Parts: sequence; structure tokens; C-alpha cells
Amino acid sequence: MKTLYERADIVPLLAEIFRELGYEGTSLSRITERTGIGKGSLYHFFPGGKEEMAGAVLTEVDAWFEHAIYRPLREDDAHQAIAAMWANVNDYFRSGRRICLVGAFALDETRERFSAAIGNYFIRWVGALRSALMRAGCPEEEALALAEEAVAGIQGALVLSRALDDTAVFTRSLETLAKRLDAVM
Repeated sequence: MKTLYERADIVPLLAEIFRELGYEGTSLSRITERTGIGKGSLYHFFPGGKEEMAGAVLTEVDAWFEHAIYRPLREDDAHQAIAAMWANVNDYFRSGRRICLVGAFALDETRERFSAAIGNYFIRWVGALRSALMRAGCPEEEALALAEEAVAGIQGALVLSRALDDTAVFTRSLETLAKRLDAVM
């Protein structure tokens, strides 16, 4: 029996392949090998090839962050939204076991190809967190510095946790960052 796929079914599979192999290390052959989806089907869903696939993955990541992180930080109760951010980030990155695809793309040659999406991801996260911190009573300049520190800390904790193969590093880092923000709100 042949499995029928929809484009939306394929994007999460592609995301994990790009996370594991990076953009440059991901080839159509590797994608077909890991998904069992033929090249013809892949080109049917993604006529632009690997670049379109990566773009679709970045769009899906962006949609998740908009829904789970950015919008609540911009619109919901600041304290609750920041607390939810820590929990959602921990879940999304699987306690540090899952790399940040956008961060990984930012570090290699892929950055130029997807610079708008990469920059937008970090700008929106910092901006949304800054907004929540300001609503919680933090002065504007301090809110910006803390938001940048928190996002940079999350990204750094992901790298360190993966490098040491120790998810406790990620968890401790999130707890430390959360305490730092709680102290100023």
C-alpha cells in the first residue's frame, strides 16, 4: 500500500532532516532515503527544490513561534506570557535535545540565503519579550537589554547543552534566565 502525503505532512519531516544534517548536508537523496518519499513527489510539493523546502520549514517554525511565543508576549498578561515562554521553549527544544534550526541556519552559509527569515525570527522574539517586560514595569532600555540577554542565553544554552550532551545544562540555564527576569518585574 502506497502512503499518500500532503505538503503539510512533509514539512515536519524535512525540519528534522535539516536540523540533523544542516542545509548544506541535506540533499534530495538524503531526504528521499530518510522519508521514503520519491524525488518526483518532493518536486511536486516543492518545485523550487531544497531551497523551497527549507523556506517552508522556516515558515512553519515562524508560525509556531508566532502562536506560542511572540503573540502571547505581545498581547497576554506579561507575567503569564513570560512564564509560558519558558515552558514552551523548553518543550519545543525538547529540554535542549533539539537544535534551533533558525540558529543553525544563521551560523553557516545558509544565512545569506534566508537572512530575512533568520533576522526576523530573532528581531520578533526580542521585540515581543521586550514588550512584555515593559508592560511588567521594566524600563524600556533595560527591557531591551534583558530581552536580548534572554534570547541569546536560550540560544547559547542550546549549543552548550548539545555540545556537552547534557540536557540539565539547558534546564538550569532556562531557570537562571527566568529568575533574572522575575527579579526585575
